[in-house]
Formats: sequence, C-alpha cells, structure tokens
Amino acid sequence: MATQATREGSLDAPTRHPIDWKNPEFWSHDKLFAELERVFDICHGCRRCVSLCHAFPSLFDLVDESETMEVDGVAKEDYWKVVEHCYLCDLCYMTKCPYVPPHEWNVDFPHLMLRAKAVRRREQAPSFRDRLLSSTDALGKVNALPVIAPTVNAVNRNKTMRKALHKVLGVHEEATLPPYSSKTFRRAFDGSSNPPEATPAGPTKGRVALFSTCYCNYNEPGINEDLVAVFQHNGIPVTLTRQEKCCGMPKLELGDLDAVAKAKEVNVPELARLVDEGWDLTAPVPSCVLMFKQELPLLFPDDEQVKKVAEAFYDPFEYLMLRHKNDFLKTDFKTGLGKVSYHAPCHQRVQNIGPKTRDTLALVPDTEVELIERCSGHDGTYAVKVEFHPMSMKIGKPVAKRVKDAAPAHYSSDCPMAGHQIENGLRDGSQPTHPLSLLRKAYGL
Repeated sequence: MATQATREGSLDAPTRHPIDWKNPEFWSHDKLFAELERVFDICHGCRRCVSLCHAFPSLFDLVDESETMEVDGVAKEDYWKVVEHCYLCDLCYMTKCPYVPPHEWNVDFPHLMLRAKAVRRREQAPSFRDRLLSSTDALGKVNALPVIAPTVNAVNRNKTMRKALHKVLGVHEEATLPPYSSKTFRRAFDGSSNPPEATPAGPTKGRVALFSTCYCNYNEPGINEDLVAVFQHNGIPVTLTRQEKCCGMPKLELGDLDAVAKAKEVNVPELARLVDEGWDLTAPVPSCVLMFKQELPLLFPDDEQVKKVAEAFYDPFEYLMLRHKNDFLKTDFKTGLGKVSYHAPCHQRVQNIGPKTRDTLALVPDTEVELIERCSGHDGTYAVKVEFHPMSMKIGKPVAKRVKDAAPAHYSSDCPMAGHQIENGLRDGSQPTHPLSLLRKAYGL
C-alpha cells in the first residue's frame, strides 16, 4: 500500500502536464504498466474517488480479492478492467484527487487511462461497433439525409429492431439513441443580413463564431437555433464556421490520437481564422468546449493556433454571465420557468468556470433552480454499449432520483445526452429541455 507522502504543494492549484504522446516511451507497454501499478497503488491507499465512476470500484475489488490484498497481487491483464470503465470525465483529477501535480506523486488518472486506451488501440484494433459509434461525422452525414433519417429513427424506436442491434452490433436495446434530423443546423443556418454592431464587454468581443458540434447539427439542431436566438436577442452577432469536423472527443475516448490530430487539422485553422477576424468562439456541448479549451492544448502544446483557439473559446453560459457582469445581458424575461432540476455535466464542471448555467437561469423571475452535481452515467458512448449500459444506469440513478423527488416543471442539462440519460432513468414519458431552450422560452422568443 502507498505510504504517507509529504503534502508539499498539495494546497496549490492543480496543474496539468502536456500529454507526451509523440515520445516513443509513451507507447511502451512495459513503461505503461509500471505507471499503472504506481498510480493504482496510490489510489488503493486513498480510495477517495470510489463514488465517482466504476473504474475505482473495479480497481479496489481487484485488490481486495487478490491474495496479497495489495496491487502487486492483481494480474496485469486485469488492469484493463479498470481502464475500460474510465470515460475521461476528469472529475477525479479536478474535484477529488489530492495527489495531482504539483504534488510530488504527480497523479493524473484520466490521462493515464487515455494513455492506456491509446496503447491498447495500437496493440489491438477496436471493434467495428466502437469505431462506428465514435465516427459521429460519418454517421450524421448518412443518417441525417432526408430519405434516410425517418427510417433510422423508426428503427431506433422499434423494439424488435433494437433487440437485433443489441445482439448483432452490441448496442443495448434499452439505451436511448438520439434521433436524426433531416434539417441539419448547418444546412439551415441563415445568419442575420443586418447583424447588430458588436459591443465588447469585459474579455468578450461581443460577437461569436459557433462550432455547431456533430450532435447539435445532426441530432438536435434546435439547441443551436435556441443559442443563436438568445445571443442575437442580447445583441451578439453569430456566425458559423465555414467547415467543421467532429471535435475529436469520441475518438479521444477510444484512444485514437491520430484521428484526434486529423480532426484538429481541419477545425483549428478555421477557428483560428475566425479569432483573427475578431470573433469569440462557443459550442453548445460541454465536451466539445472542453476539447478545444483543455485536451487539444495538452496534446499539442507547441501549436500556437491551438493556444489561440483555446483562449477564445467559451461555454455559452460562461459567455452570457461575463456579459451580465458588465451589464450587457438583457433581463427582459417574459415567462418564469418554475422549478428547474438542473444537472451540471462533468465536462462543464471540470472547466472551472463555476455553475454559470444555474446562475443565468436563476436570473429569470419565478424560477427556482436545483443544482445537481453528479455524473449522469451517459459519458459519450459508454451508456449505449451492451456491456456498460447497466452500470451507466446505476451511476445515473441518484441523478434521476433527485429529479423525480423534486417533481420539477423542467429538468435540464447542458449535455443533451446526459439529459436523455436522465429521461431513460425516469421512464415516465417526460423529456429534458436544454438550458438554452429554457432561456429562449423565458425571453419569449
């Protein structure tokens, strides 16, 4: 078991080291497993993160059931049972672990899991299902075609077809699958022909370029439409990127760093061009915002364009509250929202911006916002896979219970998929409403 170490540096703010994935040692199987054993030993001696996800209970069960009841008694091949349950939410690093750098033990559990996923992917090709589910661009381009979308949506709602997908593809028959829209956002977007003059406020330039995201382009374009309506109501011109690929988060969760790099080569030059032209950047999905603000800068620390994009990227509600701080957010709300159960997604919480969505919605009169800071269990593709769906529902059960007990007028999450995971947990016919949609409703737009 890990011995007690000095606490020197542990009270300092956490810092993150770049991911040294271009170094040949990063890909060394032996060095990876030596680091896994070191970090697992520290985690075993602490156990503070046991309630976050199933990666830590998996580790602690392996240790407790071993002959030595220490990490050295766990078979190395069983380490993968821990890795496969990490979905890179980052909560252990940002909210729980006392041993993150600058602490001398230098524990970065999520990025160690990322390294393990990447090494395993090079040693063992991922399944067809995993490659398919993480190819959100390709799926969207096909499934959102006008002649295809209705059929795909019908199949995803049909119990018989879902049983077939369960057996053949490994997509759990009870997992919520998002609908596809034949009217994608990028296809339908029509920027204002007479946009208002941009008004800087605080660090914001007062005009925003929107990275529409795969999900809010192909699956729920209404979320982007609501974002545009809210921003334009507040005198903030909105434009759209000329070209866009998936941010790369689904491939990152699979350990496919080469695919992440390819997506970066498409997205970052376009976003950097917009920054040079005086636009701030935003996206409606927290995972995509996090990708540009944190993961890409750590993967490509010497890329000046990546740094430029990261510095200009904002969560939508972070942006609105910065405007409010400088008296540039309209509060001419027409409709109260009543009681709102608001789930803060993991990938938004770890941006360290505070609960800006809650704070914004709380400005609406006749509105009571209950903040839920706990993982929904969806976590990208984790919740739709046959082998992980039951655990995802167990992880999200406390969130669904909080919503059920509150009996709110609305329940909501910045992550649309987390919202539908709560819907799946409730199973009462209700549906989530995105916070941007709630804000638009409050404005009466």
